Amino acid sequence: MPSITTGPPILVVDDDHDIVRLVRAYLEKAGYQVLTAYDGETALRIVRRDRPALVVLDLMLPDQDGWDITRRVRSDPVLADLPIIMLTARIDDTDKIIGLELGADDYVTKPFNPREVVARVRSVLRRVQGGQTPKSPAVLQLAELLMDLDRHEVMLAGQPVDLTTTEFNLLRVLLENPGHAFTRSELIEQAMGYEYEGSERTLDSHMRNLRRKIEPDPGQMTYIHTVYGVGYRLVGP
Repeated sequence: MPSITTGPPILVVDDDHDIVRLVRAYLEKAGYQVLTAYDGETALRIVRRDRPALVVLDLMLPDQDGWDITRRVRSDPVLADLPIIMLTARIDDTDKIIGLELGADDYVTKPFNPREVVARVRSVLRRVQGGQTPKSPAVLQLAELLMDLDRHEVMLAGQPVDLTTTEFNLLRVLLENPGHAFTRSELIEQAMGYEYEGSERTLDSHMRNLRRKIEPDPGQMTYIHTVYGVGYRLVGP
């Protein structure tokens, strides 16, 4: 019996046709529609034309790497919120951190279990689609930092702040609990919904990105403070 694919469209990008077929089969079995591309330019064209709900993106492609594609997506106001999960055969933590700092939402290292890819897709989409029920009120505010949960917007001193899905969820958890010192594992569980290899370094990369976007003075942490030996805490100016 064929799978019923009524879920949101997922774009799988890899120059290895066998990997694309494998990931596509598992995603379709899980109920997702699947689009495919084998190079960067085709992937970008599909992203702009079909607007998939998420991209599973290989780091090494024949015409350009996944970092370049991620950079182009994040710099486009229309596409900036598109969730991206990177696939790579490279296992150096530096590669992962670069990808995350460019705005990737997650990372899967080859060889991988295709069920893991499906689980990561589900987890990221839950965050994007508000699978975690926000607390009241719908607007969270601390000093000049304001988050509208319904509109999925963040403002700092009246100016919009563009955040990735992961950065938005991390900030939401902190704003819902001002003053609370979160351990890294608590933040990962509450904002990202799961743990994965290298999770603490991954979280630190996301927090560096978030700080760059919301701290008025890069040399002086106003909102997000590091609690040494513990994790992070959000405080007012």
